[in-house]
Order: sequence, then structure tokens, then C-alpha cells
Amino acid sequence: MTTTKTDTIEGTVAEYVTAVIGGQLFGLPISRVQDVFMPERLTRVPLASAEIAGVLNLRGRIVTVVDMRARLGLPKNDDGKPPMAVGVDLRGESYGLLIDQIGEVLRLPDASREENPVNLDPRFAKLAGGVHRLDGQLMVVLDVDRVLEITPDLMAA
Repeated sequence: MTTTKTDTIEGTVAEYVTAVIGGQLFGLPISRVQDVFMPERLTRVPLASAEIAGVLNLRGRIVTVVDMRARLGLPKNDDGKPPMAVGVDLRGESYGLLIDQIGEVLRLPDASREENPVNLDPRFAKLAGGVHRLDGQLMVVLDVDRVLEITPDLMAA
């Protein structure tokens, strides 16, 4: 089997799908992103925490939708624009992460990834797996596993 260029540099370059939540740039490892979609016909889940926006049927799969603003302790979005959602999987379950807007895919060298700075907003730090300093802004790398660490009774919903 021949090795492609991406195979040989895979250890040094990471790809991220970027998203904006509350004015902050976040990056989700592209390997964790299943799809990007506009959430429609969201059904509320009775007694679920505020972080669970509801569930929806996406191409025949039931998807639990997590409100990333609530998860990050940010106020609700009131700009009137419809939210987007990034589809991720965890242990065979499908989730949609509600975000304000989707960005581009960035290829960034692993070497430029830094530990969470001490002055990083603690609400972001608990869900972050490091940061990348880009031109004039900080991209917080979301740790999808930590984002989805929601109380076990909600996982059964």
C-alpha cells in the first residue's frame, strides 16, 4: 500500500472545523465531526437540563441536541439568526452541538497547539483541550468528550 502525503504528516497537522459561539472561535477536531446541519423540528425533553435543547430526527437517527451556549454558561443568542448544529458521535450515540455559526476547516500544526492559558475564561477551559493562537484571535479547541459529559440520566433521555 502506498502512503499518501497526508498519512506521512498526520502526526504533525490537525484539521479543525471552526465554529463561533458567543463571539468566541472554537475548533472541533474534524475526525469527530459527522456533519453540519440546520436543526429543525426540535422536540423538548421534559425534565432535561437547560443544556439539552431537545432531540430531533436526522436522516432516521435520533439526535440529542446540546445547546453550546448553555453548556458554556453564555447567555441565549438574541440576534435572530437561526442556529447551526455540528453533528458528533460519542459511544455510538448521535449528538448535535448548537452553535451560532459554522466557519471553515483549518489545518493547523500540532506544534502550535498550546495548553489552556491561565487567563482563559474558566467556562471555556473546562471544555477545552488546548488553544491555537491565530491572527488576532484565540481558537479554543473543544474536547468533544468533555462537552458531552452530561449527567448520566440525561444520556438515557
